Amino acid sequence: MTVDQLAKDKQTNKTRQWEQAMIKLYVNFRDYSKDALKDFGEEDIHQARVNSRKLLTLLSILDPDHSAAGQLYFSFKKAQKRLGKVRDADVLIESFKERRKVAKKDGDDKTAGLLKAVIKHQKDQRKKYRKKLEAELPQLAGKELDGLWNDFLAGPLESLVLKKDANVVMRELEVAFDQKKKTCKALFKGPDAVSDEAFEALHDLRIAAKELRYTANAASFALNQKFHTHEEYYKNIQEQLGIINDKRVWLDTLQSIGRDELGVGKKTWSAFTDSLKNEVLEALYHNEVVPVAGKPRADSGEA
Repeated sequence: MTVDQLAKDKQTNKTRQWEQAMIKLYVNFRDYSKDALKDFGEEDIHQARVNSRKLLTLLSILDPDHSAAGQLYFSFKKAQKRLGKVRDADVLIESFKERRKVAKKDGDDKTAGLLKAVIKHQKDQRKKYRKKLEAELPQLAGKELDGLWNDFLAGPLESLVLKKDANVVMRELEVAFDQKKKTCKALFKGPDAVSDEAFEALHDLRIAAKELRYTANAASFALNQKFHTHEEYYKNIQEQLGIINDKRVWLDTLQSIGRDELGVGKKTWSAFTDSLKNEVLEALYHNEVVPVAGKPRADSGEA
């Protein structure tokens, strides 16, 4: 076998690896999307979103400026957005249901009433998100997408695989993450450690960790051994920062609805929103990713 033939076979095998990995994700996305539209099952919504996210990750590695597979990329992106709206509402509703159970168990009827009002409001919002998903997902995950997908596999995939190295992309993402982490550390060391700017920087860091986690997972077949532990490592970081972000989202959601809309008394409203603010700070102080100025010492007895 000639050197040229060996090189050609190596490229063919590399293309086949990418193709097989992407086809598996695509089939999963189509199947879960179809099931999600039957009864909006939480797991179906979640898995359809996860598989679309992984497909977006692989497309971004191969075609970062979306010049070759732009229409396909943006179809997945729009589907992910619609699925994400429903998924986020599902998660928020479940989290507030759990809080309501605790409040009722503790005999805190006023807080339980507040949470019941929030749940009802969010269920109404979820109905709107589900209607949009029901209207748009059949097209976003239907025959038109199949056409774009088949054209991509038969067309630019091979040349894109030839040009791109997932290991290089992974390293670039690591460098970007490290830079964001330095920014966060600087902000959280200063006197304005709990400023909006600091929290936004932390949010950006979480997104960077999520991107690394998904890249390590979706492109594992194309990555060197040294990157194989990265998924778990960045998953841990994402989850720690995600706890902070989730609590901020809950607080922002409450404040965007407003006390008057929920028909809640001032004392109940203030007590609950204050407790959420404290939870945000507690999660922030206890994260192990970015040190925070004024963090309580472990032996101080402070929260």
